[in-house]
Amino acid sequence: MRVCMMAYTFYEGDNRVRRYAEALAKRGDSVDAIACRRPGQPFREVISGVTVYRIQTRRINEKGKLDYLVKIMLFLLTSFFFLTWRHLLKPYRFIHVHSVPDFEVFAAVAAKLTGAVVILDIHDIVPEFYAGKFSGGRITRLSKALMVVEKICCGFSDHVIIANHLWETTLVSRSIKKEKCTVMLNYPDPAIFKSDLPRHAGATFSISYPGTLSRHQGLDIAIRALAIVKKESPISFQFDLYGRGSEEQSLKDLVLSLGMEKTVLFHGILPLDIIAGRMAMSDLGIVPKRADDFGNEAFSTKIFEFMAVKVPVLISSTKIDRYYFNDSLVMFFESGNVRECADKILFLAENPLVRETLINNAQSFIGQYSWDVKKDEYFALVDYLTSKKGGNP
Repeated sequence: MRVCMMAYTFYEGDNRVRRYAEALAKRGDSVDAIACRRPGQPFREVISGVTVYRIQTRRINEKGKLDYLVKIMLFLLTSFFFLTWRHLLKPYRFIHVHSVPDFEVFAAVAAKLTGAVVILDIHDIVPEFYAGKFSGGRITRLSKALMVVEKICCGFSDHVIIANHLWETTLVSRSIKKEKCTVMLNYPDPAIFKSDLPRHAGATFSISYPGTLSRHQGLDIAIRALAIVKKESPISFQFDLYGRGSEEQSLKDLVLSLGMEKTVLFHGILPLDIIAGRMAMSDLGIVPKRADDFGNEAFSTKIFEFMAVKVPVLISSTKIDRYYFNDSLVMFFESGNVRECADKILFLAENPLVRETLINNAQSFIGQYSWDVKKDEYFALVDYLTSKKGGNP
């Protein structure tokens, strides 16, 4: 079966997109991926059996609403023409479109009209994502307009995949019928996030965060907390951040102002397999999200990934994380509370047995949420939708 993955992201660094694409390729499907390109990357590359087309250069440095909109609209137009051309040359049977933005699904309009099945995969719900990114979490008139767009996008799609159960409830209440959507969390791929990766044994207590450097992730809270810990404890700490985002420069400025430039290190974006190895070499993973309207319900796949590589996790107490986890699996701190975050970092640094207990408890839990366990559900959905629509494979 000819398949196309499409996402306004960097393919090699997006676990969710790669997981679907490479699973289909491994079972024998012919898979293309349409994505973004960093400067210096090739236009076309084959990665683990998937042919990746990087059709637009992207730098994650959006400064405002207009800048962000221009870039995603350019990707929508470019991907529409590129996908339509590829589809006319040799038709795709199945197209999996990843949001944000959800209206990227309309890049597949010509392919859908000529028989392709189209799935919209909502990683982040756009109205709340927009409000969190540009209006401090407030729902504006534009956010409400985006809810209308969301409903149209869901109606256009043959099926919708949603990234967590809280957002399923939200979307069913305003945009889609329950029978037309499926929840699929960001399950870690055990071929990348392995439990037998080398673990850290150095004198410095190593903390890491892999992901987008955006405001709702609360990294400024973690940096301020670590500055307190550094003053109060003789333990040597290092905080490694892997990723880029709109808050990168402000975080670097904060680090300089606190005199933490030798403690907090920025590594940029790295390939997933390298990130997994770096995560496994950490003593502690941290996910310090703000419990605003978006961050409160945005599930972080980083938590599963830390569990998979046997690293304990300190996370802020958000609605979504309290939904999936409890105190036997992770350590919580009050979202936004710098002092409590500092206290929990120090407590975990001083208590290796507590860290080991969290690791052991998480192992049986993460076994239920492995992609090896869940990928058959995705295959069944794809095969059902394509067989239901009929046509050639």
